[in-house]
Amino acid sequence: MARAAPPDLSRPGTPVRAVARSYPRGLYIEPHEHEWGQLLYAMSGIMWVETPHEALLVPPLRAVWLPPGVPHAVRVVSELEMRNIYLQPERLQPLADTTQVLEVSPLLRELIVALVDQQGRPQADYYDGLSRLTLLELQRARRSHLRVPLPDSADRRLLALCQAVMATPSLALSFEEHAAAVGASVRTLARLFQTRLGMGFAEWRRQVQLATAVAALIQGTPVGRIADSLGYRANSFSDMFRRELGVAPSDYLASLAATD
Repeated sequence: MARAAPPDLSRPGTPVRAVARSYPRGLYIEPHEHEWGQLLYAMSGIMWVETPHEALLVPPLRAVWLPPGVPHAVRVVSELEMRNIYLQPERLQPLADTTQVLEVSPLLRELIVALVDQQGRPQADYYDGLSRLTLLELQRARRSHLRVPLPDSADRRLLALCQAVMATPSLALSFEEHAAAVGASVRTLARLFQTRLGMGFAEWRRQVQLATAVAALIQGTPVGRIADSLGYRANSFSDMFRRELGVAPSDYLASLAATD
């Protein structure tokens, strides 16, 4: 586990801070929060961003927007090149006051890269222009609805099971095996899934699998390999994916481009 190294947000001047960070696979950054709004973007690699009530899987074409004061942890799935943009509360009026998953357009990606590259350079007017354009693009960015609910941290056994599934979402591990690993009965956990998350274990795990599959598709992983990693036969996986998202996995990226 690790604690996040907070940026220096106390310096006067530009109300936007841009930070580049690299994290190894398997790193877990403990829950923390910031006084400023934060955009987390993965240039490469994949991460789970965990807030008190949901987990958001973030591959390179997605970013997470966190308003000020939202506790969050980061679980690094694969070697990660992260770019963070911090926005002073006074600049947040055009942006959502709730956590959002954003689809990152090519222009928004280049703006994020440019903000990091230009951070600390003396061209204040140019940096301010980049910041304003970034805000406009964040407003326009399409929202993703792939979210995975998480239980309250008070339900430690349920939360531990959920985090274990997020780490290994394959069908190869049964509900009974997960329950035994956290030291709780299947009956107790089945009840907690319904009362705390409003769904059964199978439905909840399916949401994790869909988020994992979409992230892998964005990374360019072949559909057959994704199906195998999740414990499905290729046809069964495609049927599940189409039933849940309305499009075959092989057509998913093209369907996103068609709606731009």
